[in-house]
Parts: sequence; C-alpha cells; structure tokens
Amino acid sequence: MKYEKITRGKLIKRVNRFIAKVSINGTEEDVHVKNTGRLKELLLPGTKVLMEYSNNPNRKTKYSLIAIAKKDNWVNIDSQAPNAIAFEALREGKLKEFGSVTSVKQEVTYGNSRFDLYFEKDDEKGFIEVKGVTLEKNGIAMFPDAPTKRGTKHVLELVKSVEDGYTAAILFIVQMKGCHAFIPNRDVDKTFADALLEAQQQGVHILAYDSIIKKDELILDQPIPVQLVV
Repeated sequence: MKYEKITRGKLIKRVNRFIAKVSINGTEEDVHVKNTGRLKELLLPGTKVLMEYSNNPNRKTKYSLIAIAKKDNWVNIDSQAPNAIAFEALREGKLKEFGSVTSVKQEVTYGNSRFDLYFEKDDEKGFIEVKGVTLEKNGIAMFPDAPTKRGTKHVLELVKSVEDGYTAAILFIVQMKGCHAFIPNRDVDKTFADALLEAQQQGVHILAYDSIIKKDELILDQPIPVQLVV
C-alpha cells in the first residue's frame, strides 16, 4: 500500500480519538489520527511520527498520522491499511495458505456479520476477517488492545460459516517488523481469546503476518507463529 506526500513530525499529544497535535518544522498542527484504538504505548509525547499530506480543501486537517516510531522501528497505525494489503495479497496469490484464487470481494455479508474478504477458488468458497495489530510487548504481537465485542462476534460467526461448508480464516496483520510470535491479549479480553481458541478447534484458520514499513509504503511480508495457548 502506497502513501503520497509524506511529512515527518514530532508528537505533542493526542487530543482525542481522532485528533493529535504534532510539531512539524516547529509549527504546531492538528492532524487526523487514522486509528481510534488506544495506542497508549505508542502515542507518547516527543515521539517521531509520519504523516500523509492532503490538499483536499474540505478537510479540517491537512495531515493524517500513519506511522509512529517505536525504538528503532516504525509502526504503521493506519486502521484501513491491513484490509487493503490483505486484499492485494489474496488477489495476487501471495497468501500461501490460499494460493491462487479466482475471485476476491471486499465487505461481504454473511449472517449477522460483514467480513472483510470473500474468495472463490475451484469449488472452494471462503471468508477472511482481517485484524490490524499495533500492540507489541517483548517481541510478541498482541490483539486486542481494548475489549472487542465486535471482534468476538466475528470470530463466532466464522465458526458458523465453517459449519455451512465455507473456508474461514482470521488474518492478523502485524503492522511492524520484529515480532517473533502472535498471541491473543487474554489479559485485556479473555472472551475474545477463548473464542479464538474455540474457532481454531472448529476449523477456522488463525493466521498472522508481519509487515515491512517504509516511509511511504506498507508491505505484507512473512507469516509468524500463532500461539493461542500460552
């Protein structure tokens, strides 16, 4: 996924879920935060950030915050990016678990949920729910960073789809490099973690891939191990 007109800055503070104050070449700017999650371990005053500039005159802010520095690495926080790179990867046959598919659609309704991706391949039909991961502790990627009833609902709905003969998967896209495993964040949402384990036992594929973060690009990279029982 490519970005255009990237600008560097330094975070002053997060104002609310949607707005942060950033110093850009000594000038204070209100910028749009492209992620409504908590991001408490990332959005620290003085942290370096990357922003995409927009010349849309109808926007209230000129910049969107897309990445945050953590130690020596960048973490992409754009909540729309994981779906975009997963769609590209599936369409181009780069998700090795699915290989070459014949068709891919986004935002397809099944039951009471709307899944991020639907694909067909020979006689196989399947759904993939994509989750972006920005939380990392000691080299372990974790999701979620806040309780997610919606996420649990999606997991259980995927189990129903397997019962109806579909292939189903949850794809966690870790929006950074350097993580050697993924685990559900049981301390934050035990219900979600339990649902994920049940889903795996019922035939839902639980996958995690990391990403390469460049100044102006997010690239899906390699699968990393998933550990549902720690």
